[in-house]
Amino acid sequence: MPELSNLLLFAVASLALTATPGPDMMIVAARSAAQGRSAGFATYLGVAAGSFVHALASAIGLSQLFLIVPFAYDVVRYLGAAYLAYLAYQAFRSAQPSTKPGKTPVAVSMTTMFRQGFLSNVLNPKVALFFLALFPQFIDPTVGPVWLQIFVLAIILNIVGLGVNGTVILIASRAVSSVSTSPTFEKFAHYALGTVFGGLAAKLAFEERN
Repeated sequence: MPELSNLLLFAVASLALTATPGPDMMIVAARSAAQGRSAGFATYLGVAAGSFVHALASAIGLSQLFLIVPFAYDVVRYLGAAYLAYLAYQAFRSAQPSTKPGKTPVAVSMTTMFRQGFLSNVLNPKVALFFLALFPQFIDPTVGPVWLQIFVLAIILNIVGLGVNGTVILIASRAVSSVSTSPTFEKFAHYALGTVFGGLAAKLAFEERN
């Protein structure tokens, strides 16, 4: 296993990276503001689970495919953008009043929120490139299996991310506690959530690859 000093340095790097606002944080914050603390944590757990998929891909070398075959990168990028656009459509639709008398909106389950966080993370090729760029700097093949070191680093990243995003969730969800019963606020929250999803979809689709 890597030396403790190396793991601590990686934890500091993870803190700097997770504290920088990005797509995952924006999705978690928007979901928390729209539907509360539980929704935010469910979404973040999905994001964290997605990071283990990227860790696995990095361990077996799949992340390098994006560097070797640019077309593969674009395929995943457009799939991610399409999925985020679909989430935006769902959020905007939820903000509209029901056309059928007596029909109540269908609540989004925690499982669905987990899945949304998971897929939004997995379908973002920039996350895969992040793993490919950062993780090798903290891996030493002479101290143990590379795949095990990658997963240890992924666990540290998610623990640090939980602290950062947990704080974001608690702050964002406070907006819900006082006005969550207001139909106007609920409508606004869904529009805001849809705007976040739509903006991220456009950013992922049209942003130039670095």
